[in-house]
Amino acid sequence: MSQERTEIGQLGEFGLIEHLTKNIELKNASSLLGVGDDAAVIDHFGKQTVVSTDLLLEGVHFDLMYTPLKHLGYKSVVVNLSDIYAMNATPTQILMSVGISNRFSVEAVTEFYEGVYAACEKYGVDLIGGDTTASQKGFMISVTAIGEVTPDKFVKRSTAQKGDLVCVSGDLGAAYVGLLFLEREKKIFLEAPGVQPDLEEESYVVGRLLKPEARKDIIEFLDDAEIRPTAMMDISDGLSSDILHLCKQSNLGCMLYEEKLPIAEAMRNAAFKFEIDPTACALSGGEDYELLFTVSQADYEKLTLNEQISVVGYLTESEAGTHIQTKGGSKHAITAQGWNHYKK
Repeated sequence: MSQERTEIGQLGEFGLIEHLTKNIELKNASSLLGVGDDAAVIDHFGKQTVVSTDLLLEGVHFDLMYTPLKHLGYKSVVVNLSDIYAMNATPTQILMSVGISNRFSVEAVTEFYEGVYAACEKYGVDLIGGDTTASQKGFMISVTAIGEVTPDKFVKRSTAQKGDLVCVSGDLGAAYVGLLFLEREKKIFLEAPGVQPDLEEESYVVGRLLKPEARKDIIEFLDDAEIRPTAMMDISDGLSSDILHLCKQSNLGCMLYEEKLPIAEAMRNAAFKFEIDPTACALSGGEDYELLFTVSQADYEKLTLNEQISVVGYLTESEAGTHIQTKGGSKHAITAQGWNHYKK
């Protein structure tokens, strides 16, 4: 592997942008004009436009001691596309802005963009613009995702109905446990730099943190099965926090069942190594980027055709509150234990 290092100053801002964007090919008909002008031009031909943006900061959202730059590029796109899918829409374009300090070489930034382009390729999305700027320290990433949806097919958080089923895609809590392993290995490395990390057995949970996927497949299944969710959002802060958001915005309560929570065997085994409860990880762990959605009970039979969807409870009147029933049969109030950016 080449150890060459090209300073960003050698290329300058415009030279760097040209280097990073020279091979872009636009895939979506709605992308009329991409990188290279003062602004991009998109036309969604009568469809409604969905827009979401995210800011990712080194030391807050990611740690470069254990996050490969290519994975970081991939993840920074995927977490934004997840928001577009959570509106029942199809992502079509992204804008990517980065703040880079002189710690980073052209080769490092190129590696980051390889991940960006890999995600764009996988999800059929065009990178149509953005900005690069010098940062005093650290790496800052801002991504804006744009999507399209046929008129009034978008799904909000506030439109669930009493009696609706609460559903989640995939499995929960693995990304959080992956983070615990990486933080533990980082601590060991800082104390004894010669020690090699041993994460072979934990590839599933570590992969769920470093390289998440957006649930395009679930949105396509719901469309094909003619299931229209009554409310939807993605699980970024943890199921407990996010179901509380959905219930609050729809002015409803809920009853969830511990035994119905989808937990991967690899996550269960990994959680036990830390002597923590897998259920707590599934409820409170963030960064799963699964979909949390509600559907009418009439759609239950159709849902059972997809093994990637779990029905974990149902919605009640708001006066009944938000509860989870344990495997032992006791009932507990759901509290927002999810990830909070502003906690000290």
